[in-house]
Amino acid sequence: MRNRNKTAQLKRTASHRRALLANMACSLIEHGAIRTTLGKAKALRPVAEKMVTLGKKGDLHARRQAVAFLRHKDVVKQLFEVVAPAAADREGGYCRITKLGPRLTDAAPMAIIEFVDRVIEKDEEVVEDTTDDAVEVEAEKVEAKAE
Repeated sequence: MRNRNKTAQLKRTASHRRALLANMACSLIEHGAIRTTLGKAKALRPVAEKMVTLGKKGDLHARRQAVAFLRHKDVVKQLFEVVAPAAADREGGYCRITKLGPRLTDAAPMAIIEFVDRVIEKDEEVVEDTTDDAVEVEAEKVEAKAE
């Protein structure tokens, strides 16, 4: 019987599932949001939230635990310096799952998982004015780059 077994198995062995979740957690920390299947997103959320909790602790032991799971020092550095301070005032619920609908090829339910307190860096070339003049200027920039 499967009574009280909380772990989503995802039809993988334990080592494959651990590697999959570690890689997905690294991608989530690196990019801030990823698009995946709903089942994988639901399995990733507790892992990602535990990583943010380690980042909020900020001590050496927590950093070593994060490196042991994620296996990428640069991602752990980003977790402790960018992601965790953004969620410093939040006591939980660091991730958000948004359902997208079925994937075209196999109709698998898709979702986006992202950090709630995600820091979005804006591009310098974004035109703030949305009038017709700004649209024309933007179109001229696109044409100039194409040539």
